[in-house]
Amino acid sequence: MILRKHIFGYVTAVMFLSFGFSSCKLGQKYVSPDVNLPSELYDGTTADDALANDTITIADRRWWEVYTDTALQSLINKTLEYNKDLLMARARIEELAAMKRISTSALFPQVNGEAYGQKETLNYGGDNLKHDPEYGLKVSATWELDLWGNIRWARDKSIAEYLSAIESRRALQISLIAQVATSYFQLVALDTELDIVRRTLHARQEGVRLAKLRFEGGLTSEMAYQQARVEYARTATLIPTLEKSIAIKESDIAFIAGEYPAHIARNTSSIDTVMPTSLPVGLPSELLMRRPDVRAAEQALRAANAAVGVAYTNRFPRLALTARAGLENEELTDFLKSPMTFFSGALTGPIFDAGNRQASYRAKQAAYERETLNYQKTVLAAFKDAHDAIVSYSKTSDIYQSRLELLRAAKTAADLAQLQYINGVIGYLDVLDAQRSYFDAQIGFSNANRDACIAFVALYASLGGGWTPDSE
Repeated sequence: MILRKHIFGYVTAVMFLSFGFSSCKLGQKYVSPDVNLPSELYDGTTADDALANDTITIADRRWWEVYTDTALQSLINKTLEYNKDLLMARARIEELAAMKRISTSALFPQVNGEAYGQKETLNYGGDNLKHDPEYGLKVSATWELDLWGNIRWARDKSIAEYLSAIESRRALQISLIAQVATSYFQLVALDTELDIVRRTLHARQEGVRLAKLRFEGGLTSEMAYQQARVEYARTATLIPTLEKSIAIKESDIAFIAGEYPAHIARNTSSIDTVMPTSLPVGLPSELLMRRPDVRAAEQALRAANAAVGVAYTNRFPRLALTARAGLENEELTDFLKSPMTFFSGALTGPIFDAGNRQASYRAKQAAYERETLNYQKTVLAAFKDAHDAIVSYSKTSDIYQSRLELLRAAKTAADLAQLQYINGVIGYLDVLDAQRSYFDAQIGFSNANRDACIAFVALYASLGGGWTPDSE
């Protein structure tokens, strides 16, 4: 009963002390820096109406709703599950979650138990043998009162670092989805280009056959026949180069997906269907709310501000309370009848440290200024990224249309030249010129199609699209 009263009295005293000091938290409260954000992402003078700023954004759409190709969806899912960088980011989050728990536990008493038995023999002067046994069963509690907010600043720092890691992982996920989609569309474009080259090679082969017949029939000179052979050989050299590029691109995609090089399944028609009919981009404020890299930078700034608070409060004294209670006796027979209690308070503080704590405080202030600039730079980069992506998407769409018109005109000219050549109206060199123009137009249109898809991927990623809670 006596032991219980003692413990209750100590706990009550500690609670009053802790409540009395808990409201005191010295240091500068975090305030988000002003970034002077423009009111619009893009002035819209040359952009399509679908690119106008609005209160909504395509980033609202989940990535599997944007990329509807099932082969691409499979690659993205595989990447999100097996990519090594993403797995490392998850492990980092788990590490910081444990560190956050550690910093939070510092706010509470640390309770430990101890059971011991010891037997000491003393013989001072050689003729005074004494036995000094002792047995004990004790519980001890140590509690550092957070007088100035030092422990709370440390906890705030740990929480901000944890949240920053979460946002960094989300930013990484957006980046990986964009990488996979970009590489996939590049791979499909290489397949298309290879198909164009093979069809052109077949046409060149037919051209060689016709040139040979006309040469042997005395209708043309040998020069036309040899030129046809040259064009055939030149076209044939493109095939192994493209096959090498395709194999390397497949290897790149497999690496991102956390696999060894392997064949990548793809849908060759996906590049023609990815472009959306409407494309709201959202307002700048929405951009900042959605981009995890911006949120990660701000959490890092919060952590830096908390580190300043830790360094500032480290310069003041600390109060630690220690309480011990239990049983202690020299004899086991009366052990349960021998309660003991102990209570102490220690106030420790710096007297002279040669400027160590002050220098640490100044260093954390400088680190905070650096993180402030980094946050402002991240916002600036995010705005530039979205602005450039809008411009790129708008212009690549224009290029796509002009390349399509060029392709149609070049095909008509090539068909007409082939017909006139067969009828003997023009020479074979004119046919080759028309065929070269048509070949270049096909490759140009394929590249324009690819570039338009990649520009859309970049725009979707720049607006923070590609991460949702369901896909984390």
